[in-house]
Amino acid sequence: MHMIFADITISMSEFKKNPASVLRQAGSRPVAVLNHNKAAFYMVEPRLFQAMLDELAGQEARSPTASTTAPAPQDKRPAWRAAMARLEISTALAPSPPSPPDH
Repeated sequence: MHMIFADITISMSEFKKNPASVLRQAGSRPVAVLNHNKAAFYMVEPRLFQAMLDELAGQEARSPTASTTAPAPQDKRPAWRAAMARLEISTALAPSPPSPPDH
């Protein structure tokens, strides 16, 4: 079994037919593009990608390096979910039904 770190998935062959349509339908949500039912890559908008990088940098900054005291509890959500929450993007939205490709 493989973990998929997105609420929306699409096959590689479907993605290749019309990537712009996938981007529009996903809105601000990440999309896992699958090849043989495994994530080949993730599509995220630039704003979310930057927020993920900021979240990871924040987690790294909060991480104790040489401290002997107990670490403070940290957000255990994946960075993309924490970033989306910070951007006030709903991760609970159901994916939109696919629309016919633009011609």
